[in-house]
Amino acid sequence: MSDKQIDQSYVIPEIRDWPIYKLANDRENFIKEVTEFTVARIKQTRKDKLSEELAKVIYLERIRTKEQPWRVDPPHEINYWNRLHRQLVKKSLDKGAEIAAGNNDEILRSIAERYAEEIAGDFKTGTYQFARRFLTSGLNRLLNTASNRNLKRIFSARYKVRERLKIHGELELIRTLTTKGNIILVPTHFSNLDSIMLGWAADSIGLPAFSYGAGLNLFNTGILAYFMNRLGAYKLDRRKKNAIYLETLKAFSNLSVQRGVQSLFFPGGTRERSGTIEKKLKMGLLGTVTEAQRSLYQQGKEDKLFIVPIVIGYNFVLEAESLIGDYLKKTGKELYVSERTGTSVWGILKFLWKFFSASSEIQLSFGKPFDVLGNFVNEKGESLDSRGNVVCVKEYFQSNGVISTNLQRDMEYTKILADKIIERFHKENIVLSSHIVAFTAFNILKARNPNLDLYGVLRIPPEERVISKDDFFNAVKALLDLLEIMEKEERLKITETIRSRDVNKIVSNGIKNMGIYHPKAPLTYNQEGNLFSEHLQLLFYYHNRLLGYNLASKIRWADF
Repeated sequence: MSDKQIDQSYVIPEIRDWPIYKLANDRENFIKEVTEFTVARIKQTRKDKLSEELAKVIYLERIRTKEQPWRVDPPHEINYWNRLHRQLVKKSLDKGAEIAAGNNDEILRSIAERYAEEIAGDFKTGTYQFARRFLTSGLNRLLNTASNRNLKRIFSARYKVRERLKIHGELELIRTLTTKGNIILVPTHFSNLDSIMLGWAADSIGLPAFSYGAGLNLFNTGILAYFMNRLGAYKLDRRKKNAIYLETLKAFSNLSVQRGVQSLFFPGGTRERSGTIEKKLKMGLLGTVTEAQRSLYQQGKEDKLFIVPIVIGYNFVLEAESLIGDYLKKTGKELYVSERTGTSVWGILKFLWKFFSASSEIQLSFGKPFDVLGNFVNEKGESLDSRGNVVCVKEYFQSNGVISTNLQRDMEYTKILADKIIERFHKENIVLSSHIVAFTAFNILKARNPNLDLYGVLRIPPEERVISKDDFFNAVKALLDLLEIMEKEERLKITETIRSRDVNKIVSNGIKNMGIYHPKAPLTYNQEGNLFSEHLQLLFYYHNRLLGYNLASKIRWADF
Protein backbone atom coordinates (compact mmCIF):
# COMPACT_ATOMS: atom_id res chain seq x y z
CA MET A 1 0.00 0.00 0.00
CA SER A 2 1.40 3.44 -0.87
CA ASP A 3 0.78 6.75 0.89
CA LYS A 4 -1.71 7.71 -1.85
CA GLN A 5 -4.12 5.20 -0.33
CA ILE A 6 -3.60 6.18 3.29
CA ASP A 7 -5.39 8.63 5.56
CA GLN A 8 -2.78 11.37 6.03
CA SER A 9 -4.46 13.07 9.00
CA TYR A 10 -2.58 12.81 12.29
CA VAL A 11 -3.46 9.73 14.33
CA ILE A 12 -3.26 11.94 17.43
CA PRO A 13 -4.80 15.21 16.19
CA GLU A 14 -3.48 17.61 18.85
CA ILE A 15 0.30 18.08 19.01
CA ARG A 16 -0.04 18.88 22.72
CA ASP A 17 -1.18 15.27 23.21
CA TRP A 18 1.93 13.83 21.55
CA PRO A 19 4.22 12.00 24.00
CA ILE A 20 7.29 13.85 22.69
CA TYR A 21 5.62 17.19 23.45
CA LYS A 22 4.78 16.09 26.99
CA LEU A 23 8.33 14.86 27.53
CA ALA A 24 9.78 18.18 26.35
CA ASN A 25 7.54 20.05 28.80
CA ASP A 26 8.87 17.87 31.62
CA ARG A 27 12.48 17.96 30.42
CA GLU A 28 14.01 19.03 33.75
CA ASN A 29 12.36 16.20 35.71
CA PHE A 30 13.16 13.72 32.97
CA ILE A 31 16.87 14.58 33.12
CA LYS A 32 16.80 13.95 36.88
CA GLU A 33 15.08 10.62 36.25
CA VAL A 34 17.70 9.60 33.68
CA THR A 35 20.48 10.66 36.06
CA GLU A 36 19.16 8.60 38.97
CA PHE A 37 18.55 5.57 36.75
CA THR A 38 22.12 5.75 35.43
CA VAL A 39 23.62 6.16 38.90
CA ALA A 40 21.69 3.15 40.19
CA ARG A 41 22.72 0.98 37.23
CA ILE A 42 26.41 1.90 37.47
CA LYS A 43 26.47 1.29 41.24
CA GLN A 44 24.73 -2.04 40.69
CA THR A 45 27.10 -3.30 37.99
CA ARG A 46 30.38 -1.74 39.22
CA LYS A 47 29.85 -1.35 42.96
CA ASP A 48 33.18 -2.97 43.91
CA LYS A 49 35.26 -1.05 41.38
CA LEU A 50 33.56 2.33 41.21
CA SER A 51 36.69 4.35 42.04
CA GLU A 52 38.60 2.65 39.24
CA GLU A 53 35.70 3.16 36.81
CA LEU A 54 35.47 6.85 37.63
CA ALA A 55 39.23 7.25 37.25
CA LYS A 56 39.05 5.62 33.83
CA VAL A 57 36.18 7.81 32.66
CA ILE A 58 37.85 11.01 33.86
CA TYR A 59 41.16 10.00 32.24
CA LEU A 60 39.49 9.32 28.88
CA GLU A 61 37.50 12.55 29.01
CA ARG A 62 40.57 14.66 29.82
CA ILE A 63 42.27 13.19 26.76
CA ARG A 64 39.19 13.84 24.60
CA THR A 65 38.90 17.47 25.61
CA LYS A 66 42.53 18.07 24.60
CA GLU A 67 42.75 15.95 21.44
CA GLN A 68 39.18 16.06 20.02
CA PRO A 69 37.49 19.31 21.06
CA TRP A 70 34.31 20.35 19.22
CA ARG A 71 32.61 23.72 19.14
CA VAL A 72 29.38 22.12 20.36
CA ASP A 73 31.02 20.83 23.56
CA PRO A 74 29.83 22.38 26.85
CA PRO A 75 31.87 25.39 28.02
CA HIS A 76 34.84 24.90 30.37
CA GLU A 77 35.12 21.19 29.58
CA ILE A 78 38.79 20.97 30.48
CA ASN A 79 38.26 22.74 33.79
CA TYR A 80 35.33 20.47 34.67
CA TRP A 81 37.21 17.21 34.12
CA ASN A 82 40.38 18.52 35.79
CA ARG A 83 38.32 19.49 38.85
CA LEU A 84 36.77 16.00 39.02
CA HIS A 85 40.23 14.48 38.69
CA ARG A 86 41.48 16.46 41.70
CA GLN A 87 38.36 15.60 43.69
CA LEU A 88 38.74 11.89 42.94
CA VAL A 89 42.43 11.81 43.90
CA LYS A 90 41.87 13.81 47.06
CA LYS A 91 38.75 12.14 48.44
CA SER A 92 38.40 8.67 46.89
CA LEU A 93 41.67 7.00 45.99
CA ASP A 94 43.50 5.53 48.98
CA LYS A 95 40.78 6.79 51.36
CA GLY A 96 38.48 4.96 53.75
CA ALA A 97 35.51 3.12 52.27
CA GLU A 98 32.89 5.43 53.76
CA ILE A 99 34.58 8.66 52.61
CA ALA A 100 35.32 7.21 49.18
CA ALA A 101 31.75 5.97 48.73
CA GLY A 102 30.23 9.37 49.44
CA ASN A 103 32.67 11.14 47.14
CA ASN A 104 32.23 8.59 44.37
CA ASP A 105 28.47 8.97 44.56
CA GLU A 106 28.79 12.75 44.17
CA ILE A 107 31.17 12.47 41.18
CA LEU A 108 29.10 9.77 39.50
CA ARG A 109 25.89 11.80 39.83
CA SER A 110 27.63 14.90 38.47
CA ILE A 111 28.91 13.05 35.38
CA ALA A 112 25.60 11.30 34.71
CA GLU A 113 23.66 14.57 35.01
CA ARG A 114 26.08 16.34 32.69
CA TYR A 115 25.72 13.58 30.10
CA ALA A 116 21.92 13.47 30.45
CA GLU A 117 21.70 17.24 29.92
CA GLU A 118 23.85 16.95 26.80
CA ILE A 119 21.94 13.99 25.35
CA ALA A 120 18.40 15.28 25.93
CA GLY A 121 16.83 17.20 23.08
CA ASP A 122 13.77 19.40 23.02
CA PHE A 123 10.59 19.76 20.99
CA LYS A 124 8.95 23.03 20.01
CA THR A 125 5.57 22.99 18.30
CA GLY A 126 6.21 26.13 16.25
CA THR A 127 9.55 24.87 14.95
CA TYR A 128 8.04 21.51 14.06
CA GLN A 129 5.17 23.04 12.11
CA PHE A 130 7.53 25.42 10.30
CA ALA A 131 9.95 22.60 9.41
CA ARG A 132 7.09 20.44 8.16
CA ARG A 133 5.80 23.18 5.84
CA PHE A 134 9.27 24.19 4.73
CA LEU A 135 10.42 20.65 3.94
CA THR A 136 7.33 19.71 1.94
CA SER A 137 7.15 23.04 0.11
CA GLY A 138 10.91 23.21 -0.47
CA LEU A 139 11.16 19.70 -1.86
CA ASN A 140 8.12 20.22 -4.07
CA ARG A 141 9.61 23.40 -5.53
CA LEU A 142 13.00 21.79 -6.02
CA LEU A 143 11.30 18.87 -7.76
CA ASN A 144 9.45 21.16 -10.16
CA THR A 145 12.52 23.26 -10.90
CA ALA A 146 14.74 20.22 -11.50
CA SER A 147 12.11 18.39 -13.55
CA ASN A 148 11.40 21.40 -15.76
CA ARG A 149 15.01 22.62 -15.84
CA ASN A 150 13.49 26.07 -15.71
CA LEU A 151 13.84 28.38 -12.70
CA LYS A 152 10.67 30.21 -13.72
CA ARG A 153 8.73 27.10 -12.75
CA ILE A 154 10.01 26.98 -9.19
CA PHE A 155 6.53 27.77 -7.85
CA SER A 156 4.77 25.25 -10.07
CA ALA A 157 2.52 22.70 -8.34
CA ARG A 158 2.64 20.21 -11.15
CA TYR A 159 4.87 17.66 -9.45
CA LYS A 160 4.65 16.42 -5.86
CA VAL A 161 7.37 14.90 -3.71
CA ARG A 162 5.03 11.98 -2.97
CA GLU A 163 5.47 10.92 -6.60
CA ARG A 164 9.20 10.40 -6.02
CA LEU A 165 9.34 9.27 -2.40
CA LYS A 166 7.39 6.03 -2.52
CA ILE A 167 6.02 4.70 0.76
CA HIS A 168 4.95 1.06 1.02
CA GLY A 169 3.77 -1.28 3.76
CA GLU A 170 0.87 -2.01 6.08
CA LEU A 171 0.46 1.66 6.83
CA GLU A 172 -3.09 1.48 8.17
CA LEU A 173 -2.02 -1.20 10.65
CA ILE A 174 0.88 0.98 11.80
CA ARG A 175 -1.44 3.95 12.24
CA THR A 176 -3.86 1.82 14.27
CA LEU A 177 -1.10 0.43 16.49
CA THR A 178 0.00 3.98 17.32
CA THR A 179 -3.21 4.25 19.37
CA LYS A 180 -2.72 0.80 20.97
CA GLY A 181 0.84 1.19 22.22
CA ASN A 182 4.19 2.69 21.37
CA ILE A 183 5.75 2.49 17.89
CA ILE A 184 9.52 2.02 17.57
CA LEU A 185 10.90 2.57 14.05
CA VAL A 186 14.11 0.68 13.25
CA PRO A 187 15.39 1.56 9.75
CA THR A 188 18.35 0.54 7.67
CA HIS A 189 20.98 3.29 7.45
CA PHE A 190 22.76 4.22 4.23
CA SER A 191 22.93 8.03 4.13
CA ASN A 192 22.86 11.17 6.25
CA LEU A 193 19.65 11.97 4.39
CA ASP A 194 17.87 9.00 6.00
CA SER A 195 16.60 10.94 9.01
CA ILE A 196 15.12 13.67 6.78
CA MET A 197 13.40 11.15 4.52
CA LEU A 198 12.09 9.10 7.45
CA GLY A 199 10.80 12.15 9.29
CA TRP A 200 8.96 13.32 6.18
CA ALA A 201 7.55 9.83 5.54
CA ALA A 202 6.33 9.32 9.12
CA ASP A 203 4.67 12.72 9.12
CA SER A 204 3.06 12.12 5.72
CA ILE A 205 1.25 9.04 7.00
CA GLY A 206 -0.01 10.86 10.08
CA LEU A 207 2.33 9.55 12.79
CA PRO A 208 3.30 11.81 15.71
CA ALA A 209 6.84 13.20 15.80
CA PHE A 210 9.50 10.68 16.76
CA SER A 211 12.46 11.03 19.06
CA TYR A 212 15.61 10.14 17.15
CA GLY A 213 19.34 10.08 17.73
CA ALA A 214 21.70 12.35 15.81
CA GLY A 215 25.47 12.59 15.93
CA LEU A 216 26.66 15.43 18.16
CA ASN A 217 28.97 16.59 15.36
CA LEU A 218 25.89 17.61 13.36
CA PHE A 219 25.13 20.20 16.05
CA ASN A 220 28.31 22.12 15.22
CA THR A 221 26.43 24.03 12.49
CA GLY A 222 24.34 26.88 13.90
CA ILE A 223 21.17 26.66 11.79
CA LEU A 224 21.17 22.85 11.77
CA ALA A 225 21.72 22.72 15.52
CA TYR A 226 18.86 25.17 16.07
CA PHE A 227 16.34 22.96 14.28
CA MET A 228 17.60 19.61 15.55
CA ASN A 229 17.59 20.86 19.14
CA ARG A 230 13.92 21.78 18.78
CA LEU A 231 12.65 18.82 16.74
CA GLY A 232 13.07 15.97 19.20
CA ALA A 233 16.59 14.90 18.27
CA TYR A 234 18.74 13.58 21.09
CA LYS A 235 22.50 13.73 20.76
CA LEU A 236 24.92 10.85 20.29
CA ASP A 237 28.61 11.54 20.86
CA ARG A 238 30.59 8.71 19.30
CA ARG A 239 33.81 10.04 20.83
CA LYS A 240 32.53 8.94 24.22
CA LYS A 241 32.71 5.18 24.69
CA ASN A 242 33.01 5.03 28.47
CA ALA A 243 30.60 3.02 30.60
CA ILE A 244 28.86 5.96 32.29
CA TYR A 245 28.06 7.72 29.01
CA LEU A 246 26.75 4.53 27.40
CA GLU A 247 24.59 3.75 30.44
CA THR A 248 23.21 7.32 30.40
CA LEU A 249 22.37 7.01 26.72
CA LYS A 250 20.61 3.70 27.28
CA ALA A 251 18.75 5.13 30.28
CA PHE A 252 17.51 8.02 28.13
CA SER A 253 16.22 5.62 25.47
CA ASN A 254 14.66 3.22 27.98
CA LEU A 255 12.84 5.85 30.04
CA SER A 256 11.60 7.89 27.08
CA VAL A 257 10.11 4.73 25.56
CA GLN A 258 8.44 3.97 28.90
CA ARG A 259 6.89 7.42 28.77
CA GLY A 260 5.29 6.50 25.46
CA VAL A 261 7.55 8.57 23.21
CA GLN A 262 7.63 7.15 19.69
CA SER A 263 11.28 6.50 18.91
CA LEU A 264 13.38 6.05 15.82
CA PHE A 265 16.88 4.68 15.98
CA PHE A 266 19.19 2.97 13.55
CA PRO A 267 19.87 -0.47 15.06
CA GLY A 268 23.01 -0.85 12.96
CA GLY A 269 24.44 2.15 14.78
CA THR A 270 25.98 4.10 11.93
CA ARG A 271 25.69 4.20 8.15
CA GLU A 272 26.44 0.85 6.54
CA ARG A 273 29.79 1.50 4.85
CA SER A 274 29.71 -1.48 2.49
CA GLY A 275 26.23 -0.80 1.06
CA THR A 276 24.84 -4.11 2.32
CA ILE A 277 21.68 -4.50 4.37
CA GLU A 278 22.73 -4.72 8.01
CA LYS A 279 23.78 -8.18 9.18
CA LYS A 280 24.80 -7.20 12.74
CA LEU A 281 22.99 -4.81 15.04
CA LYS A 282 24.10 -2.80 18.06
CA MET A 283 22.65 -4.57 21.07
CA GLY A 284 22.93 -1.68 23.55
CA LEU A 285 20.16 0.66 22.40
CA LEU A 286 18.11 -2.25 21.07
CA GLY A 287 18.28 -3.81 24.53
CA THR A 288 16.64 -0.72 26.01
CA VAL A 289 13.47 -1.61 24.12
CA THR A 290 13.32 -5.05 25.73
CA GLU A 291 14.06 -3.58 29.17
CA ALA A 292 11.43 -0.89 28.70
CA GLN A 293 8.76 -3.49 27.89
CA ARG A 294 9.65 -5.49 30.98
CA SER A 295 9.66 -2.35 33.16
CA LEU A 296 6.20 -1.34 31.91
CA TYR A 297 4.86 -4.75 32.93
CA GLN A 298 6.56 -4.42 36.32
CA GLN A 299 4.74 -1.12 36.84
CA GLY A 300 1.43 -2.90 36.23
CA LYS A 301 0.95 -1.29 32.82
CA GLU A 302 -0.28 -3.17 29.76
CA ASP A 303 1.34 -0.78 27.25
CA LYS A 304 2.98 -2.72 24.43
CA LEU A 305 5.91 -1.78 22.23
CA PHE A 306 5.58 -2.42 18.51
CA ILE A 307 8.71 -2.69 16.37
CA VAL A 308 8.47 -1.49 12.75
CA PRO A 309 11.49 -2.24 10.52
CA ILE A 310 11.98 0.13 7.60
CA VAL A 311 14.14 -0.46 4.54
CA ILE A 312 15.24 2.61 2.58
CA GLY A 313 15.99 2.08 -1.09
CA TYR A 314 18.13 4.56 -3.02
CA ASN A 315 19.11 4.17 -6.68
CA PHE A 316 22.20 6.20 -5.83
CA VAL A 317 23.60 7.24 -2.45
CA LEU A 318 24.97 10.67 -1.61
CA GLU A 319 28.06 9.45 0.27
CA ALA A 320 28.61 6.17 -1.59
CA GLU A 321 32.17 6.91 -2.69
CA SER A 322 33.46 7.90 0.75
CA LEU A 323 31.51 5.11 2.50
CA ILE A 324 32.88 2.31 0.34
CA GLY A 325 36.32 3.88 0.65
CA ASP A 326 36.05 3.67 4.45
CA TYR A 327 34.90 0.06 4.25
CA LEU A 328 37.64 -1.10 1.88
CA LYS A 329 40.31 0.76 3.80
CA LYS A 330 39.21 -0.89 7.04
CA THR A 331 38.92 -4.41 5.64
CA GLY A 332 41.76 -4.30 3.13
CA LYS A 333 44.31 -2.25 5.09
CA GLU A 334 47.43 -2.12 2.95
CA LEU A 335 45.65 -3.79 0.01
CA TYR A 336 43.50 -0.73 -0.57
CA VAL A 337 44.28 2.96 -1.04
CA SER A 338 41.24 5.16 -0.37
CA GLU A 339 40.15 7.88 -2.77
CA ARG A 340 38.12 9.64 -0.08
CA THR A 341 35.68 12.44 -0.82
CA GLY A 342 33.71 14.42 1.76
CA THR A 343 30.06 15.43 2.07
CA SER A 344 29.18 19.13 2.14
CA VAL A 345 26.04 21.24 2.07
CA TRP A 346 26.74 21.80 -1.62
CA GLY A 347 26.99 18.02 -2.05
CA ILE A 348 23.55 17.54 -0.48
CA LEU A 349 21.99 20.19 -2.72
CA LYS A 350 23.68 18.64 -5.75
CA PHE A 351 22.37 15.23 -4.75
CA LEU A 352 18.79 16.50 -4.41
CA TRP A 353 18.99 18.32 -7.74
CA LYS A 354 20.31 15.21 -9.48
CA PHE A 355 17.70 13.04 -7.77
CA PHE A 356 14.75 15.16 -8.84
CA SER A 357 16.02 15.88 -12.35
CA ALA A 358 16.70 12.18 -12.96
CA SER A 359 13.08 11.10 -12.44
CA SER A 360 14.49 8.74 -9.83
CA GLU A 361 12.67 7.36 -6.82
CA ILE A 362 13.41 6.64 -3.19
CA GLN A 363 11.54 3.64 -1.81
CA LEU A 364 10.59 3.48 1.86
CA SER A 365 9.31 0.06 2.83
CA PHE A 366 7.54 0.02 6.22
CA GLY A 367 7.66 -3.58 7.40
CA LYS A 368 5.20 -5.72 9.31
CA PRO A 369 5.03 -4.64 12.98
CA PHE A 370 5.99 -7.13 15.69
CA ASP A 371 6.46 -7.20 19.45
CA VAL A 372 9.74 -7.29 21.41
CA LEU A 373 9.86 -11.09 21.08
CA GLY A 374 9.49 -10.99 17.30
CA ASN A 375 5.82 -12.05 17.15
CA PHE A 376 3.72 -10.32 14.49
CA VAL A 377 0.77 -8.34 15.86
CA ASN A 378 -2.79 -7.75 14.65
CA GLU A 379 -4.85 -4.54 14.54
CA LYS A 380 -5.83 -5.05 18.21
CA GLY A 381 -2.18 -5.08 19.20
CA GLU A 382 -2.34 -8.77 20.09
CA SER A 383 0.78 -10.86 19.55
CA LEU A 384 0.42 -13.93 17.32
CA ASP A 385 2.53 -17.06 17.05
CA SER A 386 3.39 -18.73 13.75
CA ARG A 387 -0.03 -20.46 13.72
CA GLY A 388 -1.96 -17.26 14.36
CA ASN A 389 -2.69 -18.01 18.02
CA VAL A 390 -2.64 -15.13 20.51
CA VAL A 391 0.52 -15.00 22.66
CA CYS A 392 0.78 -13.34 26.07
CA VAL A 393 4.11 -11.49 25.97
CA LYS A 394 3.94 -10.57 29.65
CA GLU A 395 4.30 -14.20 30.68
CA TYR A 396 7.77 -14.33 29.10
CA PHE A 397 9.01 -11.81 31.68
CA GLN A 398 7.62 -13.73 34.65
CA SER A 399 9.39 -15.96 37.14
CA ASN A 400 7.08 -17.98 39.41
CA GLY A 401 4.17 -15.89 38.21
CA VAL A 402 5.84 -12.54 39.03
CA ILE A 403 7.38 -10.03 36.61
CA SER A 404 11.06 -10.10 37.51
CA THR A 405 14.22 -8.20 36.59
CA ASN A 406 16.63 -10.53 34.84
CA LEU A 407 19.16 -8.69 32.69
CA GLN A 408 20.59 -11.92 31.27
CA ARG A 409 17.13 -13.02 30.12
CA ASP A 410 16.47 -9.56 28.69
CA MET A 411 19.66 -9.83 26.66
CA GLU A 412 18.60 -13.19 25.23
CA TYR A 413 15.27 -11.67 24.19
CA THR A 414 17.16 -8.77 22.61
CA LYS A 415 19.17 -11.22 20.50
CA ILE A 416 15.90 -12.77 19.31
CA LEU A 417 14.61 -9.30 18.47
CA ALA A 418 17.80 -8.44 16.56
CA ASP A 419 17.56 -11.63 14.50
CA LYS A 420 13.95 -10.81 13.65
CA ILE A 421 14.84 -7.29 12.52
CA ILE A 422 17.64 -8.54 10.27
CA GLU A 423 15.32 -11.18 8.79
CA ARG A 424 12.64 -8.58 8.09
CA PHE A 425 15.16 -6.12 6.63
CA HIS A 426 15.87 -8.65 3.90
CA LYS A 427 12.24 -9.59 3.33
CA GLU A 428 11.01 -5.99 3.23
CA ASN A 429 13.84 -4.90 0.95
CA ILE A 430 12.62 -3.51 -2.38
CA VAL A 431 15.05 -4.40 -5.17
CA LEU A 432 15.70 -1.52 -7.58
CA SER A 433 17.02 -1.55 -11.14
CA SER A 434 20.34 -0.04 -10.00
CA HIS A 435 20.87 -2.98 -7.63
CA ILE A 436 20.23 -5.45 -10.45
CA VAL A 437 22.63 -3.95 -13.00
CA ALA A 438 25.39 -3.47 -10.42
CA PHE A 439 25.02 -6.99 -9.04
CA THR A 440 25.05 -8.49 -12.53
CA ALA A 441 28.06 -6.55 -13.81
CA PHE A 442 30.25 -7.09 -10.76
CA ASN A 443 29.58 -10.83 -10.62
CA ILE A 444 30.43 -11.22 -14.31
CA LEU A 445 33.73 -9.39 -13.85
CA LYS A 446 34.54 -11.42 -10.72
CA ALA A 447 33.75 -14.69 -12.53
CA ARG A 448 36.14 -13.71 -15.34
CA ASN A 449 38.94 -13.30 -12.81
CA PRO A 450 38.59 -16.35 -10.55
CA ASN A 451 42.16 -16.16 -9.28
CA LEU A 452 41.85 -12.61 -7.97
CA ASP A 453 40.64 -11.63 -4.51
CA LEU A 454 38.25 -8.70 -4.06
CA TYR A 455 41.02 -6.12 -4.07
CA GLY A 456 42.50 -7.63 -7.19
CA VAL A 457 39.12 -7.42 -8.94
CA LEU A 458 38.84 -3.76 -7.92
CA ARG A 459 42.17 -3.12 -9.68
CA ILE A 460 41.18 -4.72 -13.00
CA PRO A 461 42.50 -2.42 -15.77
CA PRO A 462 39.94 -0.48 -17.85
CA GLU A 463 40.33 -2.64 -20.96
CA GLU A 464 39.25 -5.73 -18.95
CA ARG A 465 36.08 -4.17 -17.56
CA VAL A 466 34.04 -4.46 -20.76
CA ILE A 467 30.97 -6.74 -20.91
CA SER A 468 29.15 -7.34 -24.18
CA LYS A 469 25.58 -6.09 -24.25
CA ASP A 470 24.19 -9.51 -25.21
CA ASP A 471 26.00 -11.29 -22.38
CA PHE A 472 24.92 -8.65 -19.90
CA PHE A 473 21.26 -8.76 -20.91
CA ASN A 474 21.20 -12.56 -20.74
CA ALA A 475 22.70 -12.45 -17.23
CA VAL A 476 20.09 -9.88 -16.14
CA LYS A 477 17.34 -12.20 -17.42
CA ALA A 478 18.75 -15.06 -15.33
CA LEU A 479 18.81 -12.82 -12.26
CA LEU A 480 15.23 -11.68 -12.90
CA ASP A 481 14.11 -15.32 -12.95
CA LEU A 482 15.50 -15.78 -9.44
CA LEU A 483 14.07 -12.54 -8.12
CA GLU A 484 10.62 -13.40 -9.42
CA ILE A 485 10.69 -16.70 -7.55
CA MET A 486 11.98 -15.05 -4.38
CA GLU A 487 9.23 -12.44 -4.44
CA LYS A 488 6.61 -15.20 -4.67
CA GLU A 489 8.28 -16.83 -1.65
CA GLU A 490 8.09 -13.44 0.17
CA ARG A 491 11.87 -13.33 0.60
CA LEU A 492 12.13 -9.83 -0.89
CA LYS A 493 10.13 -7.30 -2.90
CA ILE A 494 10.55 -5.91 -6.42
CA THR A 495 9.18 -2.84 -8.18
CA GLU A 496 6.61 -2.86 -10.98
CA THR A 497 9.35 -2.03 -13.49
CA ILE A 498 11.31 -5.13 -12.53
CA ARG A 499 8.17 -7.24 -12.40
CA SER A 500 7.46 -6.27 -16.02
CA ARG A 501 10.72 -8.03 -17.07
CA ASP A 502 11.37 -5.32 -19.66
CA VAL A 503 15.14 -5.84 -19.69
CA ASN A 504 15.85 -2.82 -21.88
CA LYS A 505 13.99 -0.53 -19.48
CA ILE A 506 15.45 -2.12 -16.36
CA VAL A 507 19.03 -1.82 -17.61
CA SER A 508 18.50 1.69 -18.95
CA ASN A 509 16.94 2.93 -15.68
CA GLY A 510 19.53 1.18 -13.56
CA ILE A 511 22.53 2.58 -15.38
CA LYS A 512 21.10 6.09 -15.63
CA ASN A 513 19.97 6.39 -12.01
CA MET A 514 23.02 4.74 -10.47
CA GLY A 515 25.49 6.94 -12.31
CA ILE A 516 23.83 10.32 -12.52
CA TYR A 517 25.34 11.70 -9.31
CA HIS A 518 28.87 10.30 -9.55
CA PRO A 519 31.53 11.93 -11.78
CA LYS A 520 32.74 8.46 -12.76
CA ALA A 521 29.92 6.09 -13.66
CA PRO A 522 29.75 2.74 -11.84
CA LEU A 523 28.36 1.35 -15.11
CA THR A 524 27.88 2.89 -18.54
CA TYR A 525 27.96 2.10 -22.26
CA ASN A 526 31.17 2.49 -24.25
CA GLN A 527 31.37 3.67 -27.86
CA GLU A 528 30.80 0.12 -29.15
CA GLY A 529 27.54 -0.18 -27.19
CA ASN A 530 28.90 -2.60 -24.61
CA LEU A 531 28.85 -2.23 -20.82
CA PHE A 532 31.83 -0.68 -19.06
CA SER A 533 32.66 0.41 -15.49
CA GLU A 534 34.49 3.65 -14.86
CA HIS A 535 34.49 3.12 -11.07
CA LEU A 536 34.70 -0.46 -9.82
CA GLN A 537 34.53 0.46 -6.12
CA LEU A 538 31.16 2.15 -6.65
CA LEU A 539 29.97 -0.79 -8.74
CA PHE A 540 30.94 -3.06 -5.84
CA TYR A 541 29.08 -0.80 -3.36
CA TYR A 542 25.78 -0.90 -5.28
CA HIS A 543 26.23 -4.63 -6.00
CA ASN A 544 26.37 -5.27 -2.24
CA ARG A 545 22.71 -4.36 -1.76
CA LEU A 546 21.72 -7.83 -3.03
CA LEU A 547 24.10 -9.74 -0.77
CA GLY A 548 22.51 -11.91 1.90
CA TYR A 549 20.24 -13.84 -0.49
CA ASN A 550 22.78 -16.36 -1.80
CA LEU A 551 22.02 -15.16 -5.34
CA ALA A 552 25.60 -15.21 -6.63
CA SER A 553 25.92 -18.98 -6.17
CA LYS A 554 22.71 -19.74 -8.09
CA ILE A 555 23.86 -18.34 -11.44
CA ARG A 556 26.79 -19.51 -13.60
CA TRP A 557 28.29 -16.07 -14.12
CA ALA A 558 31.20 -17.49 -16.08
CA ASP A 559 28.75 -18.35 -18.88
CA PHE A 560 28.24 -14.67 -19.64
